[in-house]
Amino acid sequence: MPKDSGIGASSKRREDVRFLTGAGNYTDDINMPGQAYAYFLRSDVAHGRINSIDTAAAEAMPGVVRIFTGADFEGVGGLPCGWQVTDRHGEPMQEPGHPVLAQGKVRHVGDPIAAVVADSAEQARDAAEAIEVDIEDLPAVVDMKAALEDGAPKVHDDLTSNLCYDWGFVEENREAVDQAIKGAAHVTTLDLVNQRMVANPMEPRVAIGDYNRGTGEHTLYTSSQNPHVIRLLMGAFVLGIPEHKLRVVAPDVGGGFGSKIFHYAEEAFCTFAAKAVNRPVKWTASRSEAFMTDAHGRDHVTRIELALDADNNFVALRTDTHANMGAYLSTFAPSVPTWLHGTLMAGNYKTPLIYVNVKAVFTNTVPVDAYRGAGRPEATYQLERVIDKAARELGVDPVALRRQNFVTEFPYATPVAVEYDTGDYNATMDKLEEIADFAGFPARRAQSEAKGKLRGLGVNCYIEACGIAPSNLVGQLGARAGLYESATVRVNATGGLVVMTGSHSHGQGHETAFPQVIAEMIGIDESMVEVVHGDTANTPMGMGTYGSRSLAVGGSAMVRAAEKIINKTKKIAAHLMEAAEADIELKDGQFSVAGTDKSVAWGDVCLAAYVPHNYPLEDIEPGLEETAFYDPANFTFPAGAYACEVEVDPETGKVSIERMMAADDFGNIVNPMIVDGQVHGGLAQGIGQALLEGCVYDETGQLLSASYMDYAMPRADDLPSFEVDHSCSTPCTHNPLGVKGCGEAGAIGSPPSVVNAVVDALRSAGRDVTHIDMPLSPARVWAALQG
Repeated sequence: MPKDSGIGASSKRREDVRFLTGAGNYTDDINMPGQAYAYFLRSDVAHGRINSIDTAAAEAMPGVVRIFTGADFEGVGGLPCGWQVTDRHGEPMQEPGHPVLAQGKVRHVGDPIAAVVADSAEQARDAAEAIEVDIEDLPAVVDMKAALEDGAPKVHDDLTSNLCYDWGFVEENREAVDQAIKGAAHVTTLDLVNQRMVANPMEPRVAIGDYNRGTGEHTLYTSSQNPHVIRLLMGAFVLGIPEHKLRVVAPDVGGGFGSKIFHYAEEAFCTFAAKAVNRPVKWTASRSEAFMTDAHGRDHVTRIELALDADNNFVALRTDTHANMGAYLSTFAPSVPTWLHGTLMAGNYKTPLIYVNVKAVFTNTVPVDAYRGAGRPEATYQLERVIDKAARELGVDPVALRRQNFVTEFPYATPVAVEYDTGDYNATMDKLEEIADFAGFPARRAQSEAKGKLRGLGVNCYIEACGIAPSNLVGQLGARAGLYESATVRVNATGGLVVMTGSHSHGQGHETAFPQVIAEMIGIDESMVEVVHGDTANTPMGMGTYGSRSLAVGGSAMVRAAEKIINKTKKIAAHLMEAAEADIELKDGQFSVAGTDKSVAWGDVCLAAYVPHNYPLEDIEPGLEETAFYDPANFTFPAGAYACEVEVDPETGKVSIERMMAADDFGNIVNPMIVDGQVHGGLAQGIGQALLEGCVYDETGQLLSASYMDYAMPRADDLPSFEVDHSCSTPCTHNPLGVKGCGEAGAIGSPPSVVNAVVDALRSAGRDVTHIDMPLSPARVWAALQG
């Protein structure tokens, strides 16, 4: 029977009541007394030298409070990068400055040149249009390989070139990989593209700065996945505000998908301007601004080579990737194509030799950073596409080739510096074969062909590294912040609890899932547990939510704090019942003495903690509040197997997804319904990348896909009903919950399965198609059919 509460129960998401009834509190819902409004004048050219900015006419317009330009930020720090990568020669990456407002040059369309603060948003916009800017157009560079050619225009004049870094991993494997590929019985080579993506959360970014002259305290309200890190970066490196004088609040956030992890110029500006004009300053992005200011995702161009021996065992893998950084280094950008990508190139397979080379390149485009999956989808797509191509070339079954090369013994140390603690890849493939009904596919193909359609089946596997940690490891890899998490558990005198977590929820369901864990530990009703997050003044230091780390890292911190609470309450219960602490048991909200009928309720013990008339004060102090920091010993490694069936119309090239199946190993599951929803959302985003979405620039750096008129997001009728399973659990061995993470899996596993299915469909028509780059638009598929 399914559980009705606690760990493993599909408890309804309590936060959805306010979201569905319009009672949510998003950043744009916040309005401060006397607030002014900011509007940014942004560059309409991708690369240019600013000769002059004339604000005189604009300053005289109605409602204008003040106009800011880059000159107002001289002496103010630029936006920092949170991760430093060292190249394969031992040299640190090139790290250009990133001013809050452009100084001297603009480097991408959307780069902010000036900002108007006015009494209304309309007055600010009208005044911005009156600012006269003289910009000398400079040649723009958009193509990464062209950006590295001799004589290419430099995005940053103070750098030696447009190369941010040339990273090799594992460098000592390089020669051995080259030799293994030369001597292999078979080598499959594939050139492919992980196209640039726009995250497109439902809620555009918003920032409100406020300053209290009486206390010298700054407050920033922002739509962020990462309020504590924003406070750290902006306070310490940009504006020089002591952390105890800077509060960052991220209320309800309408999605992020990675794009709201980072510290943005608008946040720093609104905080700075609020003090300068002595009024709260609010900025709300338009959707058009979001397209050209939110960090983009992916944008990798790769050649991958897979070498096999005569028995079809994988012997070596080599990749050469160009990764676009855009015009500036966003907060975590350098880590995405390196440590979040190269370390996953082993996938689910026991390939003994791997070498990954990544050249990160500056171009005159919007900065690129983490987008759902962040490096893991790029690695999986490369690996699973080249394996599928190898199977075709060798004339073997793609599933059988994967099974033959699966890692089967754990723990397993990969040749790319990570150790998988647990997993069972054959089990997830067995489950996939069951729910996907591979045996029935020929009959379904025949039915499609009878309708004049081509049907294809695509399969792939994935593994990802979640809960980015431990801090000592990521510190060695270049992270400039710890990647622990923290939680404070406060118990009230009547037994209810408040959990204050450094993790942040922007759709994941923390307010439901976290109480399930605490309720299970104590044996009380979930309604007695409240979760507080998103406010640096009310929550302990945290590293935010991304990389499927909320439960594995943030939840583990919460468990450790709750364990401290339970240990203390057992001491109090032992005193009340005149028993030895070692004999005290806690179950179903009751403390009992083992082997007796003595018991005392949870609520009574909590009351005794705050009314300590009969209390061992000489041993423990009154009250029940504990804090814990949790720094994981390792990444967690969710894994799974996915399958997709498509129909292709040979006359138009239109692809229709008929079935999408996912078998995942997420370790222990706290709320199956929430997990299903996370997988569904990821599948939708992955299908969007595979078939529809793509961010396109022309050769001058103009963004051609700058609105929903030109950027195709998936809609309901683009998606089938998903068949998902997460019963193949191998619990994580190194966190107290045994959880692994589920938030990104669907976006990682679905793109290669869709592309593999389309290639299979076209080959069923006798076409010698080996690859089509995403998105698989009807035009691209039709062209492939024509040969």
